[in-house]
Amino acid sequence: MDMLIWIGAAVTLGGVALLLWCILAIARARKAGLPDAELRTKLQRVVVLNFGALLLSAIGLMMVVLGIILV
Repeated sequence: MDMLIWIGAAVTLGGVALLLWCILAIARARKAGLPDAELRTKLQRVVVLNFGALLLSAIGLMMVVLGIILV
């Protein structure tokens, strides 16, 4: 079950890294001074990735907790 903990931690870190990328992508889009319609389109794409990153992090944390419970 130790492997489940480490794999879960890696999945969680991947999700957190993707969350940080989303933050940077939104900051770059805002600094670019794009028109509202184009900015809205970019933000909609990043929001989808943001939800995916949150899901990935949650699944990783569930794996860690499950691994701890089973040990």
